[in-house]
Amino acid sequence: MKHLLSTPKHVAIIMDGNGRWATKKGKLRIFGHKEGIKSAKRAIYFAKNHNFDALTLYAFSKENWNRSKTEVSFLMELFVKTLDDEIDNLHKRNIRLKVIGDISRFKIKLQNSINKSEKLTYNNQGLNLNIAANYSGRWDITQGARKLAKKIEKGSLKSNQINENMFCKYICMNKLSPVDLVIRTGGEYRISNFLLWQIAYSELFFTDTLWPDFNDSIFENAIQAFSKRKRKFGKIIS
Repeated sequence: MKHLLSTPKHVAIIMDGNGRWATKKGKLRIFGHKEGIKSAKRAIYFAKNHNFDALTLYAFSKENWNRSKTEVSFLMELFVKTLDDEIDNLHKRNIRLKVIGDISRFKIKLQNSINKSEKLTYNNQGLNLNIAANYSGRWDITQGARKLAKKIEKGSLKSNQINENMFCKYICMNKLSPVDLVIRTGGEYRISNFLLWQIAYSELFFTDTLWPDFNDSIFENAIQAFSKRKRKFGKIIS
């Protein structure tokens, strides 16, 4: 990648378009999800090779439970298989894996795979790889508020002590650098309930490319676009 004035430390990706990619090729939607895994691997290694602090991938939203039982069941099995197949490679590359979201709804087999993978890579110091699964931004904010409410109930916290800095400690990815750039594939222009708190000042990059076709060249285009943005954070820049 050419020298850039600024590059993101933390990139989040809404991986959209697997099903449409498969449908256009006359195949079942699940075929698109299989191909999407290849794109996810490319994105992870791109982030690792370009020294990002963190990469967050939106894999399965809370709203995705509304899809057909067949597709959801396939996605759950694909999640288990991918973790089991790839976790050793991630560990060897010093990547730390964290699944963000409410994993309690997953079957025990998947929960065990997640816990095993997180434990194996916990002490790694390279790329922080976050997989958002059974996640929504509203859920994240709600669960953080619930934790604070419990502290107030116990008398260990007063409501007037709560501020943004404190609240940040109770939501997902609270120890990581802020999300600098959000990339969405698939030609849609919306956030879809993803990281609502964490992307308050993120730059956004949208591409018509469907997720299975996402590659290093498009990732580089997104980084190039980011480098040209003037990030104001509410201030006036002359």
